Amino acid sequence: MAPSRRHCGWEMTPLSVCLLLSILMFQPALAKVCNDYTRHGQDNSWFSGDNEKLPIMVLMPMNESALMSSISQGIEPAVQLAIQHIKESRNYKFSLITKIYDTECDNAKGLRAFFDAICYGPKHLMIFGGVCPSVTSIIAESLEGWNLVQLSFAATTPVLADKKKYPNFFRTVPSDNAVNPAVVKFLNFYNWSRVGTLTQDVQRFSEVRNDLTNELEKADIQIADTESFSNDPCVNVKKLKDNDVRIIIGQFDENLASKVFCCAYNLNMYGSKYQWIIPGWYQGNWWEQANSTNCTTRKLLTAMEGYIAVDFEPLSAKQVKGISGRTPKEYEREYSKELQQKGVEPSKYHGFAYDGIWVIAKTLTRVMDLLQHKERQDMYHNFTVDDREVGRLVLDVMNETNFYGVTGQVMFRNGERMGTIKFTQFQEGQEVKVGEYNAIADVLDLINNTMRFQGVEPPKDRTFVRLQRRNINVPLYSILSVITILGMLMAGAFLFFNIKNRNHRLIKMSSPYMNNLIILGGMLSYSSIFLFGLDGALVSDKEFEALCTVRTWILIVGYTTAFGAMFAKTWRVHAIFKNVKMKKKIIKDQKLLIIVGGMLLIDLCILICWQIVDPLKRTVEEYSLEADPQGQDIAIRPFLEHCENTHMTIWLGIVYAYKGLLMLFGCFLAWETRNVSIPALNDSKYIGMSVYNVGIMCIIGAAVSFLTRDQPNVQFCIVALVIIFCSTITLCLVFVPKFITMRTNPDAATQNRRLKFNTNQKKEDSKMSTSVTSVNQANTSRLDGLQTDNHRLRMKITELDKELEEVTMQLQDTPEKTPYIKQNHYGDVNNILSIRNFTDGKEGEKSILKNHLEQKPQAQWGSMDPSRINRGPLEDINSPEHIQRRLSLQLPILHHAYLPSIGGVDASCTSPNPSPSSSPRHRHMPPSYRVMVSGL
Repeated sequence: MAPSRRHCGWEMTPLSVCLLLSILMFQPALAKVCNDYTRHGQDNSWFSGDNEKLPIMVLMPMNESALMSSISQGIEPAVQLAIQHIKESRNYKFSLITKIYDTECDNAKGLRAFFDAICYGPKHLMIFGGVCPSVTSIIAESLEGWNLVQLSFAATTPVLADKKKYPNFFRTVPSDNAVNPAVVKFLNFYNWSRVGTLTQDVQRFSEVRNDLTNELEKADIQIADTESFSNDPCVNVKKLKDNDVRIIIGQFDENLASKVFCCAYNLNMYGSKYQWIIPGWYQGNWWEQANSTNCTTRKLLTAMEGYIAVDFEPLSAKQVKGISGRTPKEYEREYSKELQQKGVEPSKYHGFAYDGIWVIAKTLTRVMDLLQHKERQDMYHNFTVDDREVGRLVLDVMNETNFYGVTGQVMFRNGERMGTIKFTQFQEGQEVKVGEYNAIADVLDLINNTMRFQGVEPPKDRTFVRLQRRNINVPLYSILSVITILGMLMAGAFLFFNIKNRNHRLIKMSSPYMNNLIILGGMLSYSSIFLFGLDGALVSDKEFEALCTVRTWILIVGYTTAFGAMFAKTWRVHAIFKNVKMKKKIIKDQKLLIIVGGMLLIDLCILICWQIVDPLKRTVEEYSLEADPQGQDIAIRPFLEHCENTHMTIWLGIVYAYKGLLMLFGCFLAWETRNVSIPALNDSKYIGMSVYNVGIMCIIGAAVSFLTRDQPNVQFCIVALVIIFCSTITLCLVFVPKFITMRTNPDAATQNRRLKFNTNQKKEDSKMSTSVTSVNQANTSRLDGLQTDNHRLRMKITELDKELEEVTMQLQDTPEKTPYIKQNHYGDVNNILSIRNFTDGKEGEKSILKNHLEQKPQAQWGSMDPSRINRGPLEDINSPEHIQRRLSLQLPILHHAYLPSIGGVDASCTSPNPSPSSSPRHRHMPPSYRVMVSGL
C-alpha cells in the first residue's frame, strides 16, 4: 500500500487509498475514467492569468433527509452573496466557482462525494465546507496527502483542533473548546473558584469537558465534582448537591437538558444559591420541543431561570464596516432577502460561511501574488510549480489571515478561529445577551445592568462556612468577675483581720500561719477564674496556649495550699484526741507547714513532668454546620478552643487520683473529729464542714464540667461558681466565727471554758478515763493565763478551808441540831483532796481531775460510836476523832460548794440532801461522769 500513493495525479494517505480502492473494486470503469482525467493535474498556470475562474470544492449535506441538512440549506445563500460581493469589489483578478458536493452526513457517501470531486471535477485549489463531524474528520485527515487545505464554517468538534492529525484543516467558526477560556474568564469575574461539571457521556462533550478541566486547572479553579451520565442525570445531580456544588457547568444536548433541569427542580437546585452554565447553541424554545420528563413547562422554566448560556457570536455586535464594505447589520439584511427569495430557513453559521469565502479569496489572491513574484524572478521564464508547493503556500497564507468580517475579526491560531464568545442569560422565558468575550484580546465585556441574579448578589461558589468561636459571653464573664473580685476583697479582709489580731489569744490558738495559707490558697483559686474566662476572642493563640498552663498551675497550687492547710489542722486535732495513749502530744505549726509543703512538692513534681513530657497546647474542636440565624447564604461552623495534649486522660487521671485521695483523707479526718468542740481549736468543726462541702462540690463540678464540654458558657459558669462557692464557704467558715467572737466577746479566750469530748457510747463504756494533754505548750500567753487562774483558785481554796473549819467547829458544838447527817463513802479520799495538785502544778498547761467515785450505800449520821457521844466538848479539836469527823464533813461540802465553780465535778452528781438515788432501789444506777477542764 505504501508505494501506491499516486492516483489521479494526487498524493494519498493509506486511509484514503484503502477507501478509494474499495470503491474502484466495485466500479472498475470509473477507475479508468478517473485515471484518464487526472492529466489536468499537471497544469499549474492558473495563477498567471486574469479573470481566471478558480474552482472551490464545497462539501455539505444537502439532502433534506440527511442529518444537519438544515444548516447547509441556509449556507448556500450566504456563499453566493459572498461571491457576488467579491465580484463587486473589483479587487480580485479571478472569480470563484463553487460546486456543492452532497455528503449526506454519511461517512461512505461523503468519501464518495469527495472522490468524485477530485476525479471528475475541475482541479480544486481549496475545500470549503465540512458540517458533519464524522465526515469532516475523515476527509480532513487525508488532506495533507492531497496537498489541499480545507476551510470549514460549521465543524465545531474539538477533535479537529489536533494539528498533528489534521494539519491542513481550518475553520472560521470557533470550536466547542473556544468557549472554555470564556467560561474561565466569566468565573474569574465573579470570583467563583469552585465549580462542578455535569457532562453527557458523548465524545463531543467529553472532549470539551477535558479541555475545560485543563483550563480550570491553569486558572487555579477547583473542580469540586465531575459527573457524567448517559440517560438519567438525577443521580449525578444529587451527587453535585451533596458535594455542595453551587456553580455547575453542563455539557449536554437539549434533549437531556430538560431532564437535567427537571432533576434540578425536584432537588431544589435552582434559585439564588445556584448558577447553571450550559451550551448556548440550543434551538429556540427547546424546553417545549425536547421536554420528555414528568415536569411541567412551568417547573422547567422555574429551574431554568437565570442560567447562563455560552456560545460563539454568529454576527459581530460592533457595527463596523468590514472587508466587504458592509456592516454586520447591512449584510444581515441582504442575507434575509436572499432567504426570502429562495424560501429557506436561516442558518446560524451563515456569517462564518460568508467570511469563509472572503478568507479563500484573500488567501488565493495572496498565493497568486507570491507565485507571480517568483515567476518574474525566474530569469529563464520557465517557471513551474507543483501541487505540494501550492498547498504549502496556501497553508502559510491561511495562518496569516487577519481582517474584519461580519463575524468580527477573522484570525487563526494554529488553524483555530479566534472569535467572539457571547453570554446570554435566561430571563423570564427568553435568552438575553449579557456580555461577550473577545478571544483575540482575551477581554470579557459584560453589558451593564443586564445580568440578573435571583438573589441580592451573585450566587456563591460554595456554602461559605463562617467559623464562629463559641466563646464566653462578656456579660457572664463580667458578672462572675465582679463576684470573684468581691470574694478576693473578702479574702483580703480576712487576711488583714488575721494579721492584725495574730497576737490575740483567740487567733493564736487557731494557728494564724495556717490560716494565712488558707487565705492565700483561696485567693489563688479566685484568680484562676479570670484565666478560665479568657479565650481566643480576647487573647491570641500563643497567649491562649500559655494560659492553658498558667491557669492549671494556679488552680492546682491554690487548691493544695488552701485545703492542704485545712487537712493539716484537721489532722492535728485528730492526732491529739483520737490517740488515747498520747498523754502529752505537742504538734507545732512548723510541722503542719512541712505537711503542706510536702503536698505542694508533689504537685510541683506532677506539673513539671506534665509540662516537660506532654505540655498543654491549644486545640480546636469543630462542630457540625448550622444555618445562619440571619438567613444569609452562609453556614456557621462553631468551634471551640481547648487545652489538651496527647495523653490528656493519663495526666488528668494522675491529678484526680492524687486530689481525690487528699479529699478522701480530709473527709475521713473531718468525720473522725466531728464531735470535737474545743474553744482553743474553735475551727475544727468548721474545717470539717468545709472539707465536706468542697468534696461534694468538686465531684459535682467535675462531672457537670465534663458533660458541658461543648457549652463554654455553661462550663465556665459551673467551674467559676464551684470555685467561688468552695473558696467563699471555706473562708467564711474559718474566719466568720472568729470575727463574731472577737466582736461580741473579745475576752472569751481568757475565760474558763469547758472541753467536751463526747465519743461514741461504746467507747465511753470501755474508756472511763481520757487523758487530755496540752494542745500547744509553746503558747506563752496561754500559760500566763493558766498561772493567773491557778493563783486565784488557790486563794479561794484557802478561804474555803477556813470557812470549812468554822462550820465544823459549829457542828461540833451543836450536835443536837443535826440528828441525821448524810454521809457518802468514797474509796480514796486522797484523790479528792488532790484538788490542790490542780492548783500547784508546775507546768500550768492543763490540770486533770481524776474522779474515781463509786457511789455506795449511805449511812445515817445517827449511827455513831457511843464512845464519841460520851466524850466531852472540851476535848482537843485535833484529836483523831475530830479529824475523822472533819474529813467526813469536808468531802461533801467541798464537792457541792466550790468544785463546780472551778469546773470540777458537776453539782448534779451528788447531793447533800436525801434523794431518791440514795434509796436501795436506785443504788444500781452509776453516777454520770464528765471530765471538765478549765483554763484551756
